Amino acid sequence: MRLLNGAHFGVVAYLTSLLGNRHDAEDVYQQACVTMWRRFDTFTPGTNFNAWARKVAFYESREFRRLRARNRLQFNDHLVENLAAEREREPDVADSRFAALSHCLAGLDASGRALLEAAYSDGEDSVVSLAARLGRAPQTLYNRLNLLRRQLAECVERRMKEAGS
Repeated sequence: MRLLNGAHFGVVAYLTSLLGNRHDAEDVYQQACVTMWRRFDTFTPGTNFNAWARKVAFYESREFRRLRARNRLQFNDHLVENLAAEREREPDVADSRFAALSHCLAGLDASGRALLEAAYSDGEDSVVSLAARLGRAPQTLYNRLNLLRRQLAECVERRMKEAGS
């Protein structure tokens, strides 16, 4: 469980890069967890668990895409294999970026964090509906979200440079 929990963010980031959608990545991650749990006896202790987890996730993503092949917006196998190979070259960068993002989010004021959480929560349909719910103009929220995203991006890049990543 400790290994699986430690690999969560990296595997989900990996799957998101393969599938192009965080929600699909989370769904595939859940299935990959079931597979990893069932096949844990094939993992060799002392080797790289994250690499093994990404390999299991890769095959689960292929199965997911095969089952959803009717959707014309799916990546083809060749593209996904290229993306997977690219991500394997720098597997820890996503983890470092996630840690930097977590640090930068913690540095935002409470209202900024609350707005980002509301805008990116699974239940929110759009900035327009969020603006209506909050009683604010949509353009005001778009502007504030753009400013927050820019601040976070600059903070993450600064942290990555400081860490030498």
